[in-house]
Amino acid sequence: EQAVAVVGAVIGGIFSFVLIGITACLLWKKICCLLSYEKLTSPAKTINENAVFQDQKSSEMQLKSTRSRSVPFIIPPTLHGRDWINLTNEEQVQEDSDPYMIPQCGPRSSFHSLAGAYVVGTINPALYKLPEDKSETDFPDGNIGRLWFSIEYEQESERLLVSLIKVRKLQPPADSCSPFVKIYLLPDERSYLQSKTKRRTLNPQFDENFVFQVSSKMLLQRTLKFLVYHVDKQKKHHLLGQVIFPLKNEVLTDDKKLVIWRDLEKENLEPPSEYGDIQFSLSYNDYLGRLTVVVLRARGLKLQEESYAAGIHVKVSLMNHNKFIKSKKTATVLGTPNPVYNETFSFRADQTELDTASLSLSVLQSIKGEKTLLLGRVVVGPFMYTRGKELEHWNEMISKPKELVKRWHALC
Repeated sequence: EQAVAVVGAVIGGIFSFVLIGITACLLWKKICCLLSYEKLTSPAKTINENAVFQDQKSSEMQLKSTRSRSVPFIIPPTLHGRDWINLTNEEQVQEDSDPYMIPQCGPRSSFHSLAGAYVVGTINPALYKLPEDKSETDFPDGNIGRLWFSIEYEQESERLLVSLIKVRKLQPPADSCSPFVKIYLLPDERSYLQSKTKRRTLNPQFDENFVFQVSSKMLLQRTLKFLVYHVDKQKKHHLLGQVIFPLKNEVLTDDKKLVIWRDLEKENLEPPSEYGDIQFSLSYNDYLGRLTVVVLRARGLKLQEESYAAGIHVKVSLMNHNKFIKSKKTATVLGTPNPVYNETFSFRADQTELDTASLSLSVLQSIKGEKTLLLGRVVVGPFMYTRGKELEHWNEMISKPKELVKRWHALC
């Protein structure tokens, strides 16, 4: 009995030892599998590594060929914890699934080294470009320069802030150019602010700020005037061009800074006529039967009374066979012999009436409590009514339909 008991104990011990060993072996294999699960990939990859490598290279070549036209759109690794549902070519949406499954759709790219990022589509950069600024590239024929500036008005302190930014494509009389700019706030032509002189450049960059003190009531009746000069070796000043900018059509607030550019214009260097001169543009649209007049400015007016209370306006009248048809008038500019208007008027006129129609522009001065005084007048029209520059202006308007023809005329 003792011998049987000993044999049974030995057999039981051996059997227990075998079971423990098998259990330990299974646990060890399971632990090894858990530690190496990151190396497992899809069956397709384990079966044919060469095929995957070739597919990866082809997708990289495809990306290189399209990189100039588009930008890859990449899903970051943090979003990989979802399934992919096909929508269109190379576009996919995600749903919940195993975070370590590699999507079978969508090519691998050269970006796969970024912790498993994948290309799911492309973005066309052309769709997100801002409109190209052509103000520094498109210059019309005969252009003598272009000026950039900004304006801002502080309501509380009643200050007009003017920033002179730059000038481009100047046309100086000599090879070298040393430009500077004078800034006036019309109608005051006795005082001005002046920029620094930029040496030997046709494209000066100023970036200078100027301040004019002007009340909010008078602001819209004021006009900015920029005169661009060139200084030669003998220190003489030569006017290269000017910009006239009325403020009446601008909405100026504390939080709104307007950046503006204008082409330079040549100043009329001829002395004003006896009663002054007026500048306006004419245009005729033969399709609409519309005659357009743009009253720009006047100069050298002989005011009946030197007073800022005196208002100057222009009356534009359409006549036919000396019969009055219709008239319109500009806004009133206070007490200056050089008012600026920039106002547009349109009249109905059939093309068959152009041989008998004419335009009369009268410059009038009005003082409170007194009657209106005529300062000067000019008539433009066909041969029936006019001669000289007035006839040339009318004929040029007819020969260039839909174009604005601008000229100065002497008042009489």
